[in-house]
Amino acid sequence: MSAYEVNFDGLVGLTHNYAGLSFGNVASTSNKNAVANPKLAALQGLAKMKNLADSGFKQGVLPPQERPCVHTLRTLGFTGTDAEVIAQAAKKAPQLLANVSSASSMWVANAATVSPSADTADGKVHFTVANLNNKFHRSIEEQTTSNALKAIFADNKHFAHHAALPQQMLFGDEGAANHNRLCRSYGDKGVEVFVYGRQAFGGQVEPKVFPARQTREASEAVARLHQLDESQTVFLQQNPDVIDQGVFHNDVIAVSNGPVLFHHQEAFINQAPVFDEIRRKLGQFDCEFTPIQVPTNKVSVQDAVGTYLFNSQLLTKADGSMVIVVPEESRKNERVWTYLTELTQSGGPINEVKVFDLRESMCNGGGPACLRLRVVLTEQELNAANPNALMNDALYGSLTQWVNKHYRDRLTEADLADPQLLIENRTALDELTQIMNLGSIYPFQR
Repeated sequence: MSAYEVNFDGLVGLTHNYAGLSFGNVASTSNKNAVANPKLAALQGLAKMKNLADSGFKQGVLPPQERPCVHTLRTLGFTGTDAEVIAQAAKKAPQLLANVSSASSMWVANAATVSPSADTADGKVHFTVANLNNKFHRSIEEQTTSNALKAIFADNKHFAHHAALPQQMLFGDEGAANHNRLCRSYGDKGVEVFVYGRQAFGGQVEPKVFPARQTREASEAVARLHQLDESQTVFLQQNPDVIDQGVFHNDVIAVSNGPVLFHHQEAFINQAPVFDEIRRKLGQFDCEFTPIQVPTNKVSVQDAVGTYLFNSQLLTKADGSMVIVVPEESRKNERVWTYLTELTQSGGPINEVKVFDLRESMCNGGGPACLRLRVVLTEQELNAANPNALMNDALYGSLTQWVNKHYRDRLTEADLADPQLLIENRTALDELTQIMNLGSIYPFQR
């Protein structure tokens, strides 16, 4: 059965700022206290979505979250009116206020793990919302994320939604950022590769500097929830040494598309036997595994992290060849750009590079692949999804106008104490839910 990969990009939120909250994410922490431009960030993301849609790729949009999250502050003991709650938090716990004001939901690669109907026992597309419990500011996203996904993929004949795994370190789950799917074509059965940073019950080496956010136990639980057959699943450990160099998710060191796994030489441990397992399991579907390994002597881990070369999108074009979507930082790095030039001229499956300016997202620690959630849909499933979440000329025009109307063009961490920011956020999101026909997905709407 034919199917499409639809990339649903996260719309950058109105409180986009550089509070440096994500320990282990070098870009996030190194830009702490810089002045952010939420309007530019949102427009840069929309420009990428529109360009890819115009290039013939299926493109969707996921909404941002309500921030600051006053509900969370209330559960932590702050009382009074919403303005008083924000004022108290700003005075007594400014770091808490920064956490509940984060716009990190823009990186929807962490929103959920998605398995297409071709792989699942019940023939439905399965979604498991990520619990993101390694970082407090992200762990508060799950309910609104779930509401948004259910509003876009509402038809239970085609879509199955699972709650986040328990909020406990044993089941640390970072969503699709640590999940790859390999297949001959999108509608065919494939092999789902779950990459993890540590095994909570021990027995394997772990990073020493930065935390490993994804556990094997979480990945195995998601595979069970999605009704995946063992013959179609593989579990692969990320190299703890690269985690300690700032590779906080697998999508900072590897990306897949179709039968291709584009990865760095140092991405994984025990790579050879696991790659043999992938090759064997793909073979049952007459699919030849195509790993493309980038050697360290051409692109160092430091260069990969600094340019987000692997936090790229690999997309299949109409002729079957692939284009790699990279941030402007990859073009500015001589070594990385030399490698990409050689790659596209090598006669392999990747023969084109698209470059986007995503500086506002990059400075906060997320590139092209962080901004999108891949959802494989058949024609029937695509028709069952909310059409108002799919990018086209009309939606692009509406969202661009919406951003220009509601977003600030300058925001610092100190500005988070402004109670007017909450009013601006709620006013904008209320209008957005009408534009995208999402219903009441936010706490303030209920």
